[in-house]
Amino acid sequence: MDNVGWHAHRRAQKEEEYFTSPRRGADGRFTPVEQVRPIDEQFIGGFLPPPSPGPPPLPAKDDIYNDPTFRLPDEIKSQKSISSSQLSRLSAVERSRILRVARMEPHLMFMVGPLLKYDTTDEHGIWHGALLIVTADSSSTYEPHPTLTYQYDPDKLTRHHKRKTFEGKSFDLGPHPADPHSTSLSLSASQINGHASSGPNFTSEQSPAQEIWVYPGAGGTFTFWRFMIHIPLGPNEMKVAYSINHGQQLHFFVPGRNQNMRWASYSCNGFSAGVNPDDFRGPGFQSGFDPCWLDLLAHHHEEPFHVLVGGGDQLYCDGLTREPELQEWIAKLKPEEKQNYQLTDEILEAIDRFYFNHYCQVFRSGAFARANCSIPMMNMCDGFGSCKCLLLNQVHNRIGTRGYFFFLLFQCFINVDVDGVDDKNHINRSIIIGAPGPYVGFPSHSFLGYLGPQTSILLLDCRAERKKDQVCSPLEYEKVFARLHQLPSTVEHLVVQIGIPIAYPRMVALEKILESKYNPLVALGRNGSLGLSGFVNKFNAEAELLDDLQERNWFVSQLQEFAKVKHIRVSFLSGDVHCSAVGVFKSLKDKNNPEVPSPMDYRYMLNVVTSAIVNTPPPGGVIKLVASLAGKTHKTMHKSQTDETMLPLFTKDPDGSNRGQKYIMGRRNWCITTYDESTGDLSFDIRVEIEKGIGQTQGYMVRTPPPRWERSSAATLSTSPL
Repeated sequence: MDNVGWHAHRRAQKEEEYFTSPRRGADGRFTPVEQVRPIDEQFIGGFLPPPSPGPPPLPAKDDIYNDPTFRLPDEIKSQKSISSSQLSRLSAVERSRILRVARMEPHLMFMVGPLLKYDTTDEHGIWHGALLIVTADSSSTYEPHPTLTYQYDPDKLTRHHKRKTFEGKSFDLGPHPADPHSTSLSLSASQINGHASSGPNFTSEQSPAQEIWVYPGAGGTFTFWRFMIHIPLGPNEMKVAYSINHGQQLHFFVPGRNQNMRWASYSCNGFSAGVNPDDFRGPGFQSGFDPCWLDLLAHHHEEPFHVLVGGGDQLYCDGLTREPELQEWIAKLKPEEKQNYQLTDEILEAIDRFYFNHYCQVFRSGAFARANCSIPMMNMCDGFGSCKCLLLNQVHNRIGTRGYFFFLLFQCFINVDVDGVDDKNHINRSIIIGAPGPYVGFPSHSFLGYLGPQTSILLLDCRAERKKDQVCSPLEYEKVFARLHQLPSTVEHLVVQIGIPIAYPRMVALEKILESKYNPLVALGRNGSLGLSGFVNKFNAEAELLDDLQERNWFVSQLQEFAKVKHIRVSFLSGDVHCSAVGVFKSLKDKNNPEVPSPMDYRYMLNVVTSAIVNTPPPGGVIKLVASLAGKTHKTMHKSQTDETMLPLFTKDPDGSNRGQKYIMGRRNWCITTYDESTGDLSFDIRVEIEKGIGQTQGYMVRTPPPRWERSSAATLSTSPL
């Protein structure tokens, strides 16, 4: 009898042999880690993109949609879905017509998309956003260029759905015209029989495509098309329907003019190297990626989210180290050998090939793709890390530069060569462009967006300008604070989204150990033992270090002064650490006076940590180590009259049982943020996975109060942590 896991071990061993000793094919090229093909039109929206040796055939064009003689049966005209029993009573022609999917004309062959992005809402109440698709040139028709049609009716009230209990199927996401397993109506009766019933203010807009980049792959060329969207907000929340070239109709939601947005946030959307995704795949799911995303979509179906905030690690690119062209460089153990290694044309091609294929594969698959096409995204960059080799290593610099380029392209819909680096005349109104990055070849791109009359969000770019001793440059800080001071007087809450926790337990002693070349954790991390691979950098096997404490303390102090002057409550939202927690800054208690109530305390700042929506939690020993420090008050900011501690939010497990460790939850999670109109509180509902892989979560709510201290006169703020 075979030993348990023997076959899995052999497969892993053979895979390792292939990647460490790559072989060329008959055409002289290496086989890449990922190679994506165009997806058939019926699978747009994240449903089972089928593997295929080549592009699927062009679909037949359907004239049914212009056929005035076709009518849906009266019994199902008002339905959004139809049961199998109802279908069985219809004729074959009726069944075929009802379930048929709208086809694009002219035809486009998608590689990924549609992806939605939210920018901001201006002072006139105009919602600004964009849509991105990537198409295969060889199988698409561009005469005329692609066109986005979007429609909305400000007089039509949106209906929210009752909570639905999902049965753990990756495709069970509610009615969707692109779902091949569903019996949802592909087209409503109004779409088939004529124009939708609408009020006098019903609006239909068309947005022409702008070509912003072309990827020249070995299998052909692929075009990135951007469509701009501008919607005047009405008195009520609106459902916006859209389609490309009159194909499938999808939709998203925008808030009312005076409504604060409901939004979801997540981080760490992938599995680290060495983690088996099937360990997180519950019954009925196609992938371990889907369960928590399906839970997010279930909440979106119940009460729509207006924005989806990516708080770092929107995808994992560890697989780049497996590309065959990089194996010789990866194998170099001595720093000077890596330093002197020359870039080749093959390596340049392999880096772009990996990023393009990997982005297409992740952003078009499963429940995550469904979220991308139905909830406009706002993303921050949190990648590449900071390590000594960046300064001297050509290959690593190229990886960082192209990684940042593809981040801007796929996640922000920005091409610097097209859009420039002048944030005063940029297509994105929310953008704040900082100083040129020392290693990635681009300036930082931060975003300050509107989330409602009382709420704004800052997505701070903590990567582009990062060095060993710096997270953000003085110029970036100067421009960010200048823009913050321009926030309107109605704003009561500012959420600062950063990649790593800023009020997490300070582990200075642990950091000293990590820096040591004799650190046993690094040795274990290099071979993946005990789940500690996250402690080391994938490219040079050095320890990943914590951020500069001096710069952190300065940044927090400056935001406290900003809060005091502008009368705005500041909160932090972070990811990165694969667990959930809530840290808090507050005024240092004078032993002769009572503690300042949180509504009156301008230093009171929550740091909500939500991570990871997909990746595995840290080992229990690591969580226990961090938790042992969590209940202690840290004195690093006492000079600024500030205490730093954590909230005991997790007194019970998701199943209701008591738990001894109350500060840190080591389960997959994501977060819902809402504004309470009755109290002015901003509520963070951390959704924690109840059982691994089942697709259901339990909420843990924490609230931060509105500012209730007396308004202060303007103060002079420093613009540099040094």
